[in-house]
Amino acid sequence: MLTFFAHLTESWSSLYSNSAPLRTVIEFAHVAGLVAGGGTAIAADRLTIQAARRDVDTRQRQIHHIENVHVVVLAGLGFVVLSGLLLFLADVETYVHSKVFWLKMACVVVLMVNGARLVTEGRRAEVGSAEGWIGLKRAAIVSLALWFATTLLGVALPNV
Repeated sequence: MLTFFAHLTESWSSLYSNSAPLRTVIEFAHVAGLVAGGGTAIAADRLTIQAARRDVDTRQRQIHHIENVHVVVLAGLGFVVLSGLLLFLADVETYVHSKVFWLKMACVVVLMVNGARLVTEGRRAEVGSAEGWIGLKRAAIVSLALWFATTLLGVALPNV
């Protein structure tokens, strides 16, 4: 099984390394997923933080906005994860030993866990829970920090 995996990654690495169009598509998918998913999440997080200080109607509209943009964030994150896996498999030897890579992966995992927390707190806030809104605001702040930290680590990765 390990030999098959090694052969598969070698074949993919060779294909990836020798095809500029393929590299372009994979890297574009990674950046586009980040821009679409991360950009949408960052905008929603910012609006959520602002709505936490506003009236009940504004808060309710923001919760519905979060629900509406959630699919874009998840789709973008899906592109980032899938393209990231392909990038990893193209150069396993480099990434498997990189502390920056594993720190980035840890941020991605925490980002996903925090996304689930956003959904949970959003449901609590939607029914009028003050604690839900406090939790939602905190999760939005953490989300902002994680999107930027993950992006920073992604940019640092090829430079270390």
